[in-house]
Amino acid sequence: MWSNTRSGWGLISIALHWLSALVVVGLFALGWWMTDLSYFDAWYNRAPWWHRSIGMLLLFATLLRIVWRLFQPVPQAHGNRLERLAAHLGHIALYVLMLAVLFSGYLISTAKGRGISVFDWFEVPALISGLPEQASVAGAIHWYSALALIVLAVGHTLAALKHHFLDRHDTLARMLNPARTRRR
Repeated sequence: MWSNTRSGWGLISIALHWLSALVVVGLFALGWWMTDLSYFDAWYNRAPWWHRSIGMLLLFATLLRIVWRLFQPVPQAHGNRLERLAAHLGHIALYVLMLAVLFSGYLISTAKGRGISVFDWFEVPALISGLPEQASVAGAIHWYSALALIVLAVGHTLAALKHHFLDRHDTLARMLNPARTRRR
């Protein structure tokens, strides 16, 4: 139930998937919103603090998710060979873009040599800082990779809905209910 099988996703994979999806969308919305805040807005400092803290937790969850996936079986994919290849490449692109967004966010926040406070629980040290134009270059990477991630996530969602409603595959059901696919 906790681990994946060849027929379905386990609870840990499912939880990490949906948690990541919600957080990515939430961070994107928060990031977009906070860019319009004025210096005198009450959220001017608070919104970036939340954005950085949640982003660092998502980075740790994403690294955990990647390690977990390396040691777990992947349920058998549906569709023809081209669809399976597209799904595989799409998942790789989602992970690469998530890491690009998260690491570039880290580089923005640590450009001046200060660590990142995560909800005042602990601090992530500034391991890389002082690179030429670090904040600007990382900012551009952060923004464009976040946009690409959202576009790809929408495509991922549309593909899941297509497989569920048009193809009548259990792909979405496997990601919603691990017990459903294990009964077979």
